[in-house]
Amino acid sequence: MVKHFKLPDVGEGLTEAEIVRWHVAPGDPVELNQTVVEIETAKAIVELPSPYEGVVAELLADEGETVAVGTPIIGVREPGEEAPPDTAPEQETRRPKEGEGTIRTPVLVGYGVKPASTRRRPRKPANRPAATPPAGRALAKPPVRKLAKDLGVDLSTVVGTGPEGTVTREDVRASVEAAGTAELEPPRKPLESADEERIPVKGVRKAMAAAMVSSAFSAPHVTEFLQIDVTRTVKMVERLRGLPDYAEIKISPMLLVSRALLTAVRHHPMINSCWDEEAQEIVVRRRVNLGVAVAAERGLLVPNLKDAHAMPLQELAAGLAELVGRARDGRCSPADLTGGTITITNVGVFGVDAGTPILSPGEVAILAVGQIRELPWIHRGKIKPRRVATLSLSFDHRVVDGELGSAVLREVGALLEDPFRLLALG
Repeated sequence: MVKHFKLPDVGEGLTEAEIVRWHVAPGDPVELNQTVVEIETAKAIVELPSPYEGVVAELLADEGETVAVGTPIIGVREPGEEAPPDTAPEQETRRPKEGEGTIRTPVLVGYGVKPASTRRRPRKPANRPAATPPAGRALAKPPVRKLAKDLGVDLSTVVGTGPEGTVTREDVRASVEAAGTAELEPPRKPLESADEERIPVKGVRKAMAAAMVSSAFSAPHVTEFLQIDVTRTVKMVERLRGLPDYAEIKISPMLLVSRALLTAVRHHPMINSCWDEEAQEIVVRRRVNLGVAVAAERGLLVPNLKDAHAMPLQELAAGLAELVGRARDGRCSPADLTGGTITITNVGVFGVDAGTPILSPGEVAILAVGQIRELPWIHRGKIKPRRVATLSLSFDHRVVDGELGSAVLREVGALLEDPFRLLALG
């Protein structure tokens, strides 16, 4: 018996995922909970373990193919169960008639099979009705799935005539002919030329694009800017790097920016809210799951550190470093990428002074930090070279008015100008 493993929903309401890499092939033994495939959802790359033990019977999706949640992606045969016999047309064999010499049935090598040991398999009825797969469980091999995808055919609507209700190429083409809505040959993709390159938009990039469009056109964005002297913050970071407790942790000014924002959230909890469109309510969150925008190879990721408000500085530093490292390595789990309440983005690493960041969906504020530059600054009544940066706070004006947004931005700036007070406040 072959058990089929369906693509699960590994996040919150995900509808599809891309097959990135198979770790097994047909005929390979597989153990319970052994990683069999890597998939890329709209949120992360996830390794899927096998829920069955046995031998891989078939792979039902190609690498690079996008599969809907609930679709079977791999078949596993139970341990000790033999593969079904080859369905190729079998040769006729007969017993020798009386008076005839002994006839041996040809095999691949030699003529070693004796007549008495050869039995003819009973033939299956020629007009056996095709099995109908259960709803939502269209069985098809990867080439057939690709053909259906290219022709715009929903496999769940096609009745398979293959073994155990498997959908064949002929079934797909017959469905197209019956519908009369598509050509039998897959549409050709636009060809690239020497003047252009085409990049498929899928996975994280597709999700990011959809999220940013949704955020930009559903929430009224307002952005305020504040230029501050961060000379003391830079010196404080250098002192922290020299402490034994931080020797194994990568420290940057973003650590103190994070702590300053968390402190401002404690004093102004409305900034850590969301807008409930259906209920027409503002939801003030008690927990602060601090999002950090990371430019990874797969696109922009915004993992978040759960309960960042409750962490002492050393734990916050270790948590942020580990979170950013996972994002850059493509190891973030769906849990890391969901549930954020307020976000920080560092545009300064790209040599940019300021920007107008777009809100992460479900949040009402995002803080951007520009590059730290040495500029002439009036310090204690004299013009001196100081380390200066610009903060940009974007917020949802349905929840955060100008007074609240200004108060939060002003407090973050004041704490970064005086990091000793920041550490004293905890």
